[in-house]
Amino acid sequence: MNATSTTHIRRGPNTREVVVTGIGLALPGVATYGDLLGPLPGEGGFDPATGLTGRELRHKDRASRLALRAAEFALHDAGLTDANATFTGAAETTAVVVSTNLGNADSVCDATDTIARAGVKGLSPLGLPQTSSNVIAGWVAIRYRLRGPNLTVCNGATSGLDALAWGRNLIVAGRADAAVVVGVEPAGDVVTKILGEQSTDAAVAVVLEPADAAASRGARPRATITGYARARDLAAALASAGVTEHEPVGLWLAGGDADPDGAGAGHLLAAPRRIDLEAQLGPLSGALGVLQCAAAAAHLDSGATGNVLATAGGPRHDATAALLLTPPPTTRPSTQERGQRP
Repeated sequence: MNATSTTHIRRGPNTREVVVTGIGLALPGVATYGDLLGPLPGEGGFDPATGLTGRELRHKDRASRLALRAAEFALHDAGLTDANATFTGAAETTAVVVSTNLGNADSVCDATDTIARAGVKGLSPLGLPQTSSNVIAGWVAIRYRLRGPNLTVCNGATSGLDALAWGRNLIVAGRADAAVVVGVEPAGDVVTKILGEQSTDAAVAVVLEPADAAASRGARPRATITGYARARDLAAALASAGVTEHEPVGLWLAGGDADPDGAGAGHLLAAPRRIDLEAQLGPLSGALGVLQCAAAAAHLDSGATGNVLATAGGPRHDATAALLLTPPPTTRPSTQERGQRP
């Protein structure tokens, strides 16, 4: 997609509402998604040293292991796994959408180094799958036997928000009955060299479902994905996403280098609160947008007023993306507490 194009989703009168029903984090120093609203505890939460081990995680790259843990927590939180961590939903029609820009860069670099040193015969058959750009989404689908659409978004700064839009669109279009959306970026020497700064281990997963389906099984929705747009500048993205003065934004999750005043959109962003997750956690790349969705759910789930706007990208990137999240529709309360809560 070039910088002059615009794509958007809006909720029409006959469009199914898509809600967030599960959230899972594999993020050091962050115990629950409510912590994302700050101040961050800085300790506790996920520990990669112990959390990325186990028989089911053998022979997998670091990003895939992080993603599998986040997906495990999110599916449990959504009430879609049993006591044996077996998926209990509609596996045939559950999609997996992964956002990552540097997820398997270390595997690709290792493979090219091996070829340069020992030729193609030096490659291990166990390592070759990790060089596929879709390996993370593939492992999540294999682990839970999910046979719906399966794709990876590697779209720069807007990647995480784009992945959420893809997950929502698959449900609205009838291609999927649910979607597991994962944003993941691993820490490591290769990623740090590419970024030019210390990288951050980060994985977050959210489960998306139609609101009526969530209500029918007693799931607790946390937020509704109402509007999305990817456009050349912030003002155009906000307009296409449906951000208006009539429905005030209570929280702006700012990412990238978007300048609301320079874009002529300052009057739409008079949010009483603004949070920049990368300023607190370090570089998040493809994980940012999905992590913003988790923070938005925490804000809305707490009963705070106002919608939530998440933005990523800006003038230094090829586009700006905006995602508008609103309070979930009233549903029956769940019969039991599930997973992580703010």
